[in-house]
Amino acid sequence: MNVLFLCTGNSARSIMAEAVFNHRAPSDWRAMSAGSHPAGQVHPRTLALLARQGIPVEGMHSKSWDDLPVTPDIVVTVCASAAGETCPAYLGPVLRSHWDVEDPARATGSDAEIAAAFENAYRTLRKRIENFLALPLADLRRDRAHLKAELDRIGTLMP
Repeated sequence: MNVLFLCTGNSARSIMAEAVFNHRAPSDWRAMSAGSHPAGQVHPRTLALLARQGIPVEGMHSKSWDDLPVTPDIVVTVCASAAGETCPAYLGPVLRSHWDVEDPARATGSDAEIAAAFENAYRTLRKRIENFLALPLADLRRDRAHLKAELDRIGTLMP
């Protein structure tokens, strides 16, 4: 199964989700990330945070949803603007869920406040991904309605 984590800029939240998911997922589940209007670079704080967590960041880059290597089975939007966008037609009847996460790349304030925004986004995504991966994935592959309901429920969980 291929999971696409989607946000507008693909510089922080969706990159974090892709990296955490692939670090923890079983080998037959893969994540990728993309943006509808990619920023063109991954936010340096995102890469630094992932590296501190021991999550590989090699090859991580901001990319467009037009450049996906495979068609995803599941699309999880992690920002409100991406949730409201129409996915490209080639995605077909993909299962969609929305997990709104505050954009740490837009955080303002002191260095500590900005760092806290990145940590909060990471913790939120990690908790949701851990709950996703704790589901009976083999069973849910065949029950799309139940999988969608579970993903939607997980999207409301806070760290």
